[in-house]
Amino acid sequence: MLAVVGTCQVSVAAAPCDKPVYLTFDTGHMGVAPLVAEVLQRQQVKVTFFLADEKTLTGGSSLDAQWAPWWKARAAEGHVFGSHTLDHVYWRADRPGGRFEMRPSAGPQAGRSREMDGAAYCAELDRSARRFTEMTGQHMAPLFRAPGGRTSPALLAAAQACGWQHVGWAPAGFLGDELPSDRYPNAQLLQRALRDIRAGDILVAHLGIWSRQDPWAPAVLEPLIVGLKQRGLCFATLAEHPTYRAAVQSGSKP
Repeated sequence: MLAVVGTCQVSVAAAPCDKPVYLTFDTGHMGVAPLVAEVLQRQQVKVTFFLADEKTLTGGSSLDAQWAPWWKARAAEGHVFGSHTLDHVYWRADRPGGRFEMRPSAGPQAGRSREMDGAAYCAELDRSARRFTEMTGQHMAPLFRAPGGRTSPALLAAAQACGWQHVGWAPAGFLGDELPSDRYPNAQLLQRALRDIRAGDILVAHLGIWSRQDPWAPAVLEPLIVGLKQRGLCFATLAEHPTYRAAVQSGSKP
């Protein structure tokens, strides 16, 4: 960063992030995405996004042509990106023969259960990576988050075999934006997060949740960032996380 001293600009090194937390966002209806981007820019925070092509408030989808410039801008800012499966495909059960019962919540097969083998699941992860490259000209990190965090050891092994590493979140890092706002108001979610989050935690939120009447972002986002900074914590991407750093540095997708 640059500091102004008299009439001269002097380069000042940013303080090292020695007590990091790792803020991540999954896609959603995108209604709060512009506001999220403003907060991240204002607070100079880098995060990790997990991308699926979900239905948006405007009737399109989160990775369509309307949103491509938004993703390209976030990529230029230096955030990190992983797959959330293109059609937001939920794992439901393991099936014999190395197959899985899956159900997408987006795309042409939304709401319909189907069986997939490991190769088909890897292809679904890759579809998100290819779309990211089409939108931004950059490559996705070999990280993914299963929708809802729903996995099995067999599913994780299948994804690992084709180069994808799964990312969950810390218990305190569940920021609650999926919860009903009448029972979990924003003030309560903020208080809980500021009390419980510790250095090293991975945090999860979304770029818009259909079911929540009182949106979590940006109401909680900026006070949370400011409050955690005041506690001496700092923000880093998963490219700096000890568990995921090597995977991010060793390869990209597709």
